[in-house]
Amino acid sequence: MRHIFSSLVVLFFTAACFGQTSLAYNLKKDAVFTVKQEAQQIITQELDGATHELTNKIDGILEFKVLAERDSLYDIALTFKDLNLLMTSSIQGELMNVKAKEVNEEDMQSQIFNSLLNKPVKMVLAKNGDILEVKGGDKLVAQMAEASGLEDEFSLNMMKKSLQKEFGSEALSNSYKQMTFIYPKQKVKVGAHWKNEYSGKLQAKNLWTLDQVTNKNANISGKADVTMNVQEPTTTMKLKGSQTTKITTDITSGFIQKMIVEGLSKGASTMAQMGDQEIPTTIESLITYELLDPQLQTK
Repeated sequence: MRHIFSSLVVLFFTAACFGQTSLAYNLKKDAVFTVKQEAQQIITQELDGATHELTNKIDGILEFKVLAERDSLYDIALTFKDLNLLMTSSIQGELMNVKAKEVNEEDMQSQIFNSLLNKPVKMVLAKNGDILEVKGGDKLVAQMAEASGLEDEFSLNMMKKSLQKEFGSEALSNSYKQMTFIYPKQKVKVGAHWKNEYSGKLQAKNLWTLDQVTNKNANISGKADVTMNVQEPTTTMKLKGSQTTKITTDITSGFIQKMIVEGLSKGASTMAQMGDQEIPTTIESLITYELLDPQLQTK
């Protein structure tokens, strides 16, 4: 009877675990992942029956190189290989058009973003994708500010403060968690859910679902409640909304093959020159990350 009972325990335990998948990063030293990022953000403001639409388009090439594995963490070198920015206004037309690889000696923005390329920063990545630390972002900001050509200390400090919000260590950590922080801490089966959240300019509380698993890929979907709180010297934005995510990952390495993030947030913005008047504001966003070479590269 004891042996039968033991067999039943093993049987039930095996049945309960069957179909569970360990979703995590399993990266090899010197592996290189090259990712194309494309983003479009449409900001719509309504004032006294008139509409102003601001469109931001960004595309770039990111390189992630695994430097080392230690204590279930990975040291990763993140390098911007290319970056292009286009900003247009429905009222003022083109406001910015920068291609980082094409340096224009007479254009400060061109020189600033060119200085961003091929300067790696180091991130510490947990197996579930949480970015625990970024080192080198502040040095990167200093180099970008220096490339502006500004000479007086006050203007340089103002430039650094502005760049810090996008390319400082903390800003980079918060920004790329959207791409990496997608996995649970425990094994899950198809249909299972888990939660996580990240902060920064965009705060997101995510609910993830494992939709499908094959011998090569895992498909994951996410829904999130998001809050945007942007504080600039002349403008503030406070918005709330939702975000949906579709992800295909490599089941072996855990690295994404494709990710599509769509968001819609609504709220209000204020401008310094208009006092405390709140302007109804909507932001629609679409971000795509795609692995350009799905094969691990070793050097």
